[in-house]
Amino acid sequence: MPQPRLLFVYNADGGLVNALKDTWHKAVSPETYECALCAITYGALSMRPEWKAYLKRLPYETRFLHRDEWIAAFPGAGEPLPAIFLQEGASPPLVLVRAEEMKLGQSLDELMTLLNRKLAVQPGQRE
Repeated sequence: MPQPRLLFVYNADGGLVNALKDTWHKAVSPETYECALCAITYGALSMRPEWKAYLKRLPYETRFLHRDEWIAAFPGAGEPLPAIFLQEGASPPLVLVRAEEMKLGQSLDELMTLLNRKLAVQPGQRE
């Protein structure tokens, strides 16, 4: 059986031009940036080292998707973004952490604590 996978879906489109625009937006007007997941887990140019180390310790495969990639892979998935999903096998992904649970200004420690709490809930008992 394949290893369960965590899908981290950003509320931003992929590509170099979009990445540059997002970096500029986070620097100039962070309070209006639309992707709390990116704001919490990334510094100016790269993933925060403590987030990267945390993810490596989890017993899950991880996959990161931008909004446009998510829509292409899972058309019709209407969950507001950003969000974190759990996918087991070929089953549709289940939302684990909703957009409203990730807030701009939230600390990385708070996000990791939230994710730990959500992952402690057994499959089939998701909140």
